[in-house]
Amino acid sequence: MTPQSDALLELSGIGKRFGGLAALSDVSLHIRRGEIYGLIGPNGAGKTTLFNIITGLYQPDEGGFTFGGAAYAHCKPHLLAHAGIARTFQNIRLFANMTALENVMVGRHVRTRTGIWGALTRNAAARAEERAIVQRARELLRQAGIDRPHQTLAKHLSYGEQRRLEIARALATEPKLLALDEPAAGMNATETESLKALLQTIRASGITVLLIEHDVKLILGLCDRVAVLDYGKKIAEGLPDDVRRNPAVIAAYLGGEAA
Repeated sequence: MTPQSDALLELSGIGKRFGGLAALSDVSLHIRRGEIYGLIGPNGAGKTTLFNIITGLYQPDEGGFTFGGAAYAHCKPHLLAHAGIARTFQNIRLFANMTALENVMVGRHVRTRTGIWGALTRNAAARAEERAIVQRARELLRQAGIDRPHQTLAKHLSYGEQRRLEIARALATEPKLLALDEPAAGMNATETESLKALLQTIRASGITVLLIEHDVKLILGLCDRVAVLDYGKKIAEGLPDDVRRNPAVIAAYLGGEAA
């Protein structure tokens, strides 16, 4: 598999089976650096399975992928996180009894250099690094629009704030690719607009965004390009307006949304 020059993430012929069920079959995607790329499809289409392969939670049965030109077909999640892939999950997975600041600091520690000795002795280098972690965590909370005091427990944030806190925690890992699994799920219109603005800011900072979402209006109004899965197969890929008009997409998923 030879990556295209503008590709950050290149998937080729990805297949995944669970017993006798083919969750994914021959899925190939080309995600360019600096774009917001949307992935949509009906429930059970294989979107989250594909996310889990990209982030190392599952291993593909066929095919593989490159990230930044290097092959990462069968890597563990921590190796992919170090390579620059961060994700959120469909269900909120915050540390509920930790503060907003502490949640983001946890994400930042994937990039720390202080070893066990530094942590035990609390030497000058370790203290300086901890101050830098706190400062960066505060910056990411401001970027995510979380205006509560940083010592507010995560469980006391509003639903929309919790969603944005998850994104801030993922950003703390310094990703090249931010993969978001239905970040707008359960949000009201105001919260969705705030999320849209945040994702545009993230893209403007140079981070590529891969977005699974059932909110078709959000996907088609935000993404540079969109792919559609149905029964584990890619049935369309292209510009949002082209995907909207694709007869296969209309039949499988969009229905009246495509009119």
